[in-house]
Amino acid sequence: MDLPTLLTDISERLGDLTTALMIGLLTGALFGFAAQRSAFCLRSAAVELARGRPGPRMAVWLMAVGAAVLSAQGARMAGLFDADTAQLMNFAGSWSGAVIGGLIFGIGMVLARGCSGRLLVLAGSGNLRCMLAGLVFALVAQFTIAGFLAPVRQWVNGMSMTAGGRNMELLAEFGAGPLAGVLIGAIMLLAAIALAGRVRIGRAAGIFAVITGIAITIGWVLTYTQSLVSFEPLGVVSATFAAPSANVVLSLMTAEFALDFSLGLIPGVFLGAFLGALVGGELRLEGYHSVPQMLRSLGGGALMGFGGVLAGGCAIGAGVTGVSIFVGPLLLATVCFFIGAWAADRVVDREAAMAHDPVQLQR
Repeated sequence: MDLPTLLTDISERLGDLTTALMIGLLTGALFGFAAQRSAFCLRSAAVELARGRPGPRMAVWLMAVGAAVLSAQGARMAGLFDADTAQLMNFAGSWSGAVIGGLIFGIGMVLARGCSGRLLVLAGSGNLRCMLAGLVFALVAQFTIAGFLAPVRQWVNGMSMTAGGRNMELLAEFGAGPLAGVLIGAIMLLAAIALAGRVRIGRAAGIFAVITGIAITIGWVLTYTQSLVSFEPLGVVSATFAAPSANVVLSLMTAEFALDFSLGLIPGVFLGAFLGALVGGELRLEGYHSVPQMLRSLGGGALMGFGGVLAGGCAIGAGVTGVSIFVGPLLLATVCFFIGAWAADRVVDREAAMAHDPVQLQR
């Protein structure tokens, strides 16, 4: 049985919207399990790079992104996915939002000691600090989408938009196609493998990093295929956490649950991370140790919620999912995530570490 037939059969039994929710749950669970087992985190990778010492976390991040690019572009070549139909492409992107939001998000993830995806994964592992920071992230994202911060978002994003009412796909912009994307993904993956060999991360971590990236493509392929066979107008989407987290929190507050991919994605990541921590013996409750730590964490979560919506995506939505199909503003936002993290690490963490132990910081 081929995939369209399978999804048609499932949709006839469960309904289109419930099937979309189940696809989100599956995608999220796979991503959450693999991200937990590989310790995937954009913030950790950015800090390693900022300090001039690309190490295990950078290798894991690059491996996951390389796998996402390679598999997504390979799926395009095989006719399993059409990037032009992706929801990310069906609205104008914001260059100004990418820069300003990206910088704010990068600062926030350093303060919170984890990117948005990492907060959700650690929350599923029993980390109550990350659970609370993730809740603040989701609330501020909702405020920015449709609350009192929405006028600020509209003003910032309106400074510089992509032309034609659609986002910009860089491969098409330069006259290239998915083959070029496959080659770029392969180069990224080979570079990640070389770095992983130099810093000697475990084989299991490398495998799970690749699965983390492939989970993004699974989301693309399944939602694209369902959009072809569904009677409901369903979007072609994959993993992202800013808007879906906000939607889940709003649904819980209003008890109005609109069945869709995002409603399954967030619980799926939480469940997958829980199972990953359980398998790895890493399931434990952790809380805040001090008021300053709590304020820093919650402030970082708030900045990520605001910055992620401005940028058009979070560490996963922009930095992996958007990059996998070469969305121009989201690639720019990812660069700004790194710049914001570098600035925050230099001002907040490195100077504090230097004040206590300048020798240790240089090691």
